[in-house]
Amino acid sequence: MKRSKFKNGEYYHVYNRGVDKRDVFLDEGDFERFLRSLVEFNRVDPIGSLADLEEKIHSEFRSESNSLMKVKIANKIALASNPQLGIGSRKDPLVELICYCLNPNHFHFILRQLIESGISKFMQKLGMGYTNYFNLKNNRSGVLFQGKFKAVKIESNEHLLWVSAYVNANAQIHGLTKDAANYKWCSYPEYLGESAENFCHKEIIIKQFKDKEQFKNFMDDCIITMKEKKELQKYLIENGY
Repeated sequence: MKRSKFKNGEYYHVYNRGVDKRDVFLDEGDFERFLRSLVEFNRVDPIGSLADLEEKIHSEFRSESNSLMKVKIANKIALASNPQLGIGSRKDPLVELICYCLNPNHFHFILRQLIESGISKFMQKLGMGYTNYFNLKNNRSGVLFQGKFKAVKIESNEHLLWVSAYVNANAQIHGLTKDAANYKWCSYPEYLGESAENFCHKEIIIKQFKDKEQFKNFMDDCIITMKEKKELQKYLIENGY
């Protein structure tokens, strides 16, 4: 049996873009759908499509007569409808999401693998699920992303800090926003405590700074350096992303 190239407990910078560099997020609904998918598809057991999951849970609610069970099912409905309920809401996750950024034609994550082949399984579910949604919505067919996702193993703590800054501030580095702290589709506002979302396992980064001000200063310095030097030394791989 071929073993996964990803190792449990290790961190990886994972990224991909639209085929032919096309936009894969066309409106706010697309961004929101993808963010919700980050939560829903991060599980060992298959769930099918998100639309199928919603209908299954609502069907359970309609057919249940016991009031206590209705309350439990109502909680499941809330969980399925609100990705903000976050990182602790899933049993048997495949990966930990450390940070993310969604730009119109590409995305970046830092993922920590939790089970064998967890990253590969998660990315397959995420890619297939979102592609099916996007194609149905836009009356198209075929692949949406440019081949298999790319992944770079993070080799040290310093590397992790640099890549986390790159991912959190990616929209600002690419000139899509003047301030990544105000960009809705990345984890930087969550890191600053300025977002209700709770997608990310931030502790591995945040615990290395004495307070939010020190972290913000680190981010500001990184953004300046990264905008000036697209190559980002040996730590980051750009390749048009």
